[in-house]
Amino acid sequence: MIGLDTNVLARYYVQDDSDAEAGQQHEAARRLMESGEPLMVCKTVLLEFEWVLRGYYRFPASGVAGAIGHLLSLPHVTIEDRNLVAQACSHAAAGLDFADALHLASYRDCESVASFDDRRFARRAARMNLAPRVTIPR
Repeated sequence: MIGLDTNVLARYYVQDDSDAEAGQQHEAARRLMESGEPLMVCKTVLLEFEWVLRGYYRFPASGVAGAIGHLLSLPHVTIEDRNLVAQACSHAAAGLDFADALHLASYRDCESVASFDDRRFARRAARMNLAPRVTIPR
């Protein structure tokens, strides 16, 4: 099994023709991703991949969701905590930031999650009736 770094995923999903090296890396990533060889992506790489697509390449939320959804659909790719990541994707599609959604899904065995992010995390999670609940330490 081959573990994938964020930059391999980015080169596969983003066709950046800014220079010859980027084009060569895109082709190498395409060959690897489409080889059928057993591959693995860990949660930290997914978190960074989402940030790179959204923050650096300015993908809209739907484009990020499409890339991660495609990755989840590949039978030869093992995703660390696949069910947890799928749950996070679902929460992100419903309006939660992907990182917050992944944090919340990871804390599924906790009674609550403490955060000072009231507007973007706690309020949204409460409106969505997600568990565990997100609380603001007082």
